[in-house]
Amino acid sequence: MIITGLIVGLALGFVLQRGRFCVTGAFRDLTLTGNTRWFSALILLIAVHSIGLFGLNALGVITLEASPFPWLASIIGGLIFGFAIVLAGGCATGTYYRAGEGLVGSWFALIFYALSSAVMKNGPATSATEGLRSITLDSGTLQASTGLSPWVFVAILTAVAIVVTVHHNRSTATPVATLPPRKRGLAHILTEKRWNPFATAVVIGVIATIAWPLSAATGRNSGLGITTPSANLTGYLATGDVELIDWGVMLVIGILLGSFIAAKASGEFRIRVPDQAIVVKSILGGIGMGVGAAIAGGCTVGNSMVSTAQFEYQGWVATFFMIVGAGVAAKLTIKSGTRTGVARPVESRSV
Repeated sequence: MIITGLIVGLALGFVLQRGRFCVTGAFRDLTLTGNTRWFSALILLIAVHSIGLFGLNALGVITLEASPFPWLASIIGGLIFGFAIVLAGGCATGTYYRAGEGLVGSWFALIFYALSSAVMKNGPATSATEGLRSITLDSGTLQASTGLSPWVFVAILTAVAIVVTVHHNRSTATPVATLPPRKRGLAHILTEKRWNPFATAVVIGVIATIAWPLSAATGRNSGLGITTPSANLTGYLATGDVELIDWGVMLVIGILLGSFIAAKASGEFRIRVPDQAIVVKSILGGIGMGVGAAIAGGCTVGNSMVSTAQFEYQGWVATFFMIVGAGVAAKLTIKSGTRTGVARPVESRSV
């Protein structure tokens, strides 16, 4: 049954790559330019996912379990992770799909993200991670602390998502100049046509919803996740323990393969070798991503897409501090780089 994780990962990786969906850009734009387009797409994704999860929960297909709120870990981990994704040039999913495109800098970020998350979750730093996450508040969700039905919050979030989606799509109604299509029909849509970020968000939200019952069927009562599966994959490669290979591990393998397939099909795959400075930043960013995500209990998927959809305080608080961390990193690195004539980090040459 864990093969369904690979299938979901293939679909998700394809959609992420073709839709260019990376939360780092959404967080960075909020600070650098005040542009809310990609962040609004994230809100839509969360709303779609929330409708799906609580619908499946109401039908008894899945069981959403409440947990305490590790407030201190959410703050610290969120800040670290947010700062790190700017250095790495992408969030967890962004790093995976860019690695699939051939960006060598993302290869470094991904390797050190997986290694550091394994150290924090299963290695020498496990006690430190667990110690921070043991500092909790009992009420972990909005519905638990207010006594209201979760559908109240689903309705509010959905209304907000509809408003921002309509606003942004009206403001970008002017056609964008593109090259003449070389393909027709579905092939054109899947591999050539520029994807709308809001349409991409809806598709990801649907995939995230489908992922939960498929994962639960294998005994893993969870949905999309990147950090723990990455740590488990690292553990398997180090020890050969096949028990570490679960639905989540198959998911992240699928994301990498799916993004590679999408990049090859669209002609966007190319080995791009970075300069030394970007390699260093990618490694530092990858380490920070693993440390921050392990402490916060998730990355921009586990917290910003899944936990938020369940109205868990952890997800919303961690996401807020990820935005703060990304904003600080953007001001320290990107803006200073712009003043010296370098607008943003890029891969320096192709082979």
